[in-house]
Amino acid sequence: MTAFTGLKIPDLADKAVLITGASTGIGAAVAIAFAGQGARVAVHYNSSADAAHAVQKTILDAGGSAVLVHGDVSDPVVTRRIVDESADKLGGLDGLINNAGLMLGRVALAEITDDQFSRVLDLNARSVVAATQAAAPHLKKRGGGFIINTTSIAARNGGAGGAVLYAASKGFVSTVTRGTAKELVGSGIRVNGVAPGVIETPFHERYSSAEQMKAMTATIPFGRTGTPDECVGAYLYLASPMLSGYVIGQIIEVNGGQLMP
Repeated sequence: MTAFTGLKIPDLADKAVLITGASTGIGAAVAIAFAGQGARVAVHYNSSADAAHAVQKTILDAGGSAVLVHGDVSDPVVTRRIVDESADKLGGLDGLINNAGLMLGRVALAEITDDQFSRVLDLNARSVVAATQAAAPHLKKRGGGFIINTTSIAARNGGAGGAVLYAASKGFVSTVTRGTAKELVGSGIRVNGVAPGVIETPFHERYSSAEQMKAMTATIPFGRTGTPDECVGAYLYLASPMLSGYVIGQIIEVNGGQLMP
């Protein structure tokens, strides 16, 4: 469980929240943390079924509420189904956390194929648009709610070592976060984002070598990489009207001082 199990944010209790990409890493930590606040969470996964079931079990064993939803968010039709299915299982929707995303390989710009371009942008960028489109009517039915998009430090620094396409897709997410915030605030929906830095997750286990991790860590003033649990507080803060009701279109950087915009 996360470090937030003993800290209660009362206006998150009983909220119905969908977290995409919630089977591992930051998404899993966020799902467990929201359930620990009394929220009812939809744990979305695609390929990591065992990990998703483990997250659900952790939540249920702690007395929380969690349902599983499966599907590939790189397909907008599937994404809309995931959102609607989550709302159906949870009895509505109060919040959406667009967290699903991957680098899908480190590829230099000169070597990016049309297929690679489409796969990365569909997963990291188009999915956010499709999920937001599908979630907005559900949130409006509740009189408002929140959307939190997971972007990345790469959206600001361009990424490194073959991560340019991933970085660009996250730049898209950051811009969409700000633009959508303006469009939806009139409906009582607050849209914000969280931009993690170098966090110890399966993402880096898959895409970053030991040498790359060492080089990135050397640029972090805190002197080490972060953990998924250390990202959780930003999501809880942005979800709570009590704590952040006047915070609109902002992106919280969680990076140990690696980037100070």
